[in-house]
Amino acid sequence: MDQKPVKVIVSNPPKLTASEGAKRAAKLRTQSNDMGAERPPAIVEEPLKKEWSPVTWQDRPIVQDVVYDDYNKVETALEKLESLPPLVHPREIEILKKKLKSAAEGKTFLLQGGDCAELFDYCTQDNIENKLKVLLQMSLVLIWGLKLPVVRIGRMAGQYAKPRSKLTETVDGKEINSFRGDNINGFDVKDRLPDPNRLVSSYFHSAATLNFIRSSLQNGLADLRHPGDWDLSHVQNDNVRQRYEEIVTRIIEGLEFMKTVGADDSADITSIDFYTSHEALLLEYEQSLTRLLRNPTTGEKSYYNTSAHFIWIGDRTRQLDHAHVEFFRGVANPIGIKVGPTMDANELVRLLDIVDPNFETGRVTLISRYGADKVEKLLPPHIAAVQKSKHKVVWVSDPCHGNTKTSPVTKVKTRYFDDIVTEVKLALQIHKDNGSTLNGVHLELTGDAVTECIGGSQALEDEDLVIRYDTVCDPRLSVSQSLDVAFVVADWYKKNIGEDAVNASN
Repeated sequence: MDQKPVKVIVSNPPKLTASEGAKRAAKLRTQSNDMGAERPPAIVEEPLKKEWSPVTWQDRPIVQDVVYDDYNKVETALEKLESLPPLVHPREIEILKKKLKSAAEGKTFLLQGGDCAELFDYCTQDNIENKLKVLLQMSLVLIWGLKLPVVRIGRMAGQYAKPRSKLTETVDGKEINSFRGDNINGFDVKDRLPDPNRLVSSYFHSAATLNFIRSSLQNGLADLRHPGDWDLSHVQNDNVRQRYEEIVTRIIEGLEFMKTVGADDSADITSIDFYTSHEALLLEYEQSLTRLLRNPTTGEKSYYNTSAHFIWIGDRTRQLDHAHVEFFRGVANPIGIKVGPTMDANELVRLLDIVDPNFETGRVTLISRYGADKVEKLLPPHIAAVQKSKHKVVWVSDPCHGNTKTSPVTKVKTRYFDDIVTEVKLALQIHKDNGSTLNGVHLELTGDAVTECIGGSQALEDEDLVIRYDTVCDPRLSVSQSLDVAFVVADWYKKNIGEDAVNASN
């Protein structure tokens, strides 16, 4: 008997559908936004009472707003982002939370660093490897000097947006949009119109960066038995070079000793934990990657922002009743808050009460960025206010952002290395004098030999800035200047906290 032919029905793939939250975000971000400046102001106390969700930020006033010209394109971009898998896993986030709790208790030191603003073009093997290598070398120096574990967080795999003091600039007599980061618009003056398709590109460049970071760390890049190139030829001062060489020699000898006694095969020696972070500026992007997921330890579900392990609020977007604070208060990730010269001590405590209502040790990292000439006046009252509040935070110094100046010779933005190390050392001492501890540093750096900041052991001068000034935003520490900072911090600890301080007192 002849069998009847089987009819195969091929169905179309399911069509993506944007959530109502995505649709409303798209509306808020386009010129069809009928709320605009009329978005109702919020009451400061309300965040503690109202139920939170990843979309409640949409009812708040917002600064550093982005306006797109096509609602449908924004909706399509957010629809796609909602369908994509998380970039990071809740287990990784929970491990980082434990490490930051340890940092808040003074048992671990936080090293956070990377580009001012990542470009999509930075997503290359050499660029990623160079940043990983310099952060690894810096962490080894810090471990040696501080006698503490170091948790490493990169300003990587998502740091594509930057807040700007001015949303427009004048070029050739014409006012155009400022460059606000690759996930908003392009650096080329012809590409300054905000494009929602860049949100999706941001995801895939973040994913590619993360994938290469993970594969590199699993395959020997962070093997402490081979800590990279310890070339110190950049150091111009003979006494400084000799000091650095002594430290490097001790580190290498310690690693060789571990190899000799057979203690160099553990996972702690052959690899490291590395975490990603960025300023969560574009809330429609962050909303799309915030998922209700199970805590791998407790089994309870929480909202994790899976765009990165750690996100922070910038100094320009930390208004108590605004959208960014509303979004941050509900995510399960550890979060950072930039604390600048305009932050009042009472305002700081009120902000902590909103985002850390349960007084969770290490949930909040306070990243101070005052400037070398202001830190002595502004940091002590902030320390006192937080101590009185009972919030257990991670205190971190960002000595870069408050020390940006215009070069008198080349007329470009730069930073003086002496200002940077002055702020770091003052922060270390001020915390010690006030019964507190500086738990980390947050640096804008690159793994390349750029010439964007003046000074350091390489003795760069103003005229040298033109040699390799690559930044499209703020000036970054070069690979040698980054190592200089690590040596300075390690040296301060040994003289003021460690064995050298004990010996000096005897």
